[in-house]
Amino acid sequence: MSDRPMIGITPSPFTDEASHGTFERYATSTTYVDAVLAAGGIPLILPPQPSHAGELLDKVDGLLLSGGGDVAPERYGDTETHPATYGIHPLRDQFELDLVSAAQARDMPILAICRGVQLLNVARGGSLVQDLASSGQASIEHRQQESGLGMDDIGHDVTLDDQSPLTSVFGREMIGANSFHHQAIAKVGQDLRVIGRASDGTIEAVTDDARSFIVGVQWHPEMLFRRHVDHLALFTAFVRAATGIRSLA
Repeated sequence: MSDRPMIGITPSPFTDEASHGTFERYATSTTYVDAVLAAGGIPLILPPQPSHAGELLDKVDGLLLSGGGDVAPERYGDTETHPATYGIHPLRDQFELDLVSAAQARDMPILAICRGVQLLNVARGGSLVQDLASSGQASIEHRQQESGLGMDDIGHDVTLDDQSPLTSVFGREMIGANSFHHQAIAKVGQDLRVIGRASDGTIEAVTDDARSFIVGVQWHPEMLFRRHVDHLALFTAFVRAATGIRSLA
């Protein structure tokens, strides 16, 4: 039996139209898999099955909430859906909310990325800005592809709280991040603390100080870690926390 911790990764559902039929599939970017492997973990894709969320978590030592489409607005109390909102998938929303609940009951390490940090915030009773560009709350570009930047380019800086796990991970209070989101945290969820912001005030990172390891980031470190190796440190810290959980099993 391997001593390397198992990291459960949430996938994105999509429809595959083929000549012989329509297939509903689940997939995740290989960048998540590669980052977990590089940090010393074993990745395991978790199929969206809300009724089995707890059983699936019994097989892993840490939970990685991946990026993807938007969380349904009704999940955080919005009665209208902005035209820019996309990729809503009720089954995925429910599954990931159930995963967060079950993971927190176990004090299992959670790393939440992009959509993941938004879902984590909603799970804690927080809300989201449905579209930054039209809200007037963003003064910098948060969809760097609109500026011709690639996935491993730095789009903007993030200022980190000087008393946060991310400052310990990166060893400094300002880092470069990529940016591929049109939504962001509005009201911060219960017991979450903001530990990173962009220069326009957009929330870029949160944590829960009372938990063994809960960190959510709005950027995509899994896309950056090969070219900007300091971003691997976040995955290393996450996998190390999951290793601690495994040693208690």
